[in-house]
Amino acid sequence: MKNKISALLLGTASLLAFAGIAHADDKVIKIGSLSDQSGLYADVGGPGSTLAAQLAVEDSGLLNKGWKIEVISGDHQNKPDIGSNIARQWFDVDKVDVVVDTPNSGVALAVSNIIKEKNGVFLNSGAGSSDLTNAQCTPNTIHWTYDTYMLAHGTGAALTKAGGDSWFFLTADYAFGAALERDTTSAVVAGGGKVIGGVKHPLNTSDFSSFLLQAQASKAKVIGLANAGGDTSNAIKQAAEFGIISGGQKMAGLLMFITDVHAIGLPVAQGLNFTETFYWDANDQTRAFSKRFQDRMRNKQVPTMSQAGVYSALIHYFKTLEALGGNPHDGAKIVAKMKELPTNDPLFGKGSIQPNGRKIHPAYLFEVKKPAESKGPWDYYKLVATIPAEEAFTPLDKSTCPLLKK
Repeated sequence: MKNKISALLLGTASLLAFAGIAHADDKVIKIGSLSDQSGLYADVGGPGSTLAAQLAVEDSGLLNKGWKIEVISGDHQNKPDIGSNIARQWFDVDKVDVVVDTPNSGVALAVSNIIKEKNGVFLNSGAGSSDLTNAQCTPNTIHWTYDTYMLAHGTGAALTKAGGDSWFFLTADYAFGAALERDTTSAVVAGGGKVIGGVKHPLNTSDFSSFLLQAQASKAKVIGLANAGGDTSNAIKQAAEFGIISGGQKMAGLLMFITDVHAIGLPVAQGLNFTETFYWDANDQTRAFSKRFQDRMRNKQVPTMSQAGVYSALIHYFKTLEALGGNPHDGAKIVAKMKELPTNDPLFGKGSIQPNGRKIHPAYLFEVKKPAESKGPWDYYKLVATIPAEEAFTPLDKSTCPLLKK
């Protein structure tokens, strides 16, 4: 009997040891690209973000080393409850390891909590709220591409310094808009300016006339658009129709993507200033990637900074898993290792990830070219200023992330 028990214990130990080895050598990854697939942010993320994830898989080199990697996509429809339900199913049923993209800060903040609960990995490139790495940071989330602090201290600070010292906000009525208005107000006041009013509008608004008339009547030098995607495009187009821009007030697209400029057109968009962290025509590497991306996009658009961020974040994620020797399916462990390793990829260059999960890299203040200055399709930007990485995002000593208090 004693020998049987010993043999049983030995067999159990051998199985556990084998299981441990198999777990350490696990080379299976499942990626969920969670986005707005058909609404006002579809061009910003959507199918393009899924393509960016697929390109990252191809460029990782892991497929040739025996790894099995799958990319799936979901449509959160800009609704936090739908996004949360998709995330739960992905982790509980579909065995997803990492969620990418997720434009819409309300959705992203909700999904971030689900991913923490499930101990997955959240590589956010689409949502902007700086709360993701401040008050609502988690050990499972990395905020990759941009945030409201960067936008505010890029565009907001620059326009205030240039004489735009009175502001009126048109703000999308959800988490992103509130965060962007808050962070931009802080930058404007710090620069000696003042906010003289504002109005909130519903997400995905087609008629901005009443909001724009209030902004026009305020006589503010700058009308700050704390919105994104189709809302920003519609507001700028209608502002031009009302003669607001020609009347001397400055429109500040606090978050704009190249797809917005394309939709508006250079005759209306010319002269707009905004801040981004990626431009397809920045250098040979960004041009090469963008050519591959454009060739495979059904609508032939170039990548936005959010889509570029999906690619960049996954490249670093893959390097981290390779350094770990396999996929431990332990999100907090993977994210901790990602923070240890320096980042370096063709689209964003060298960078690092702060303890609060904020990925830092330079940001760029751009101005939209005049039609006569553009040399061809998608040649829309000229560089005004480069904001160093250490200045572009919330300083660690000002971050409210609870992880920093441990």
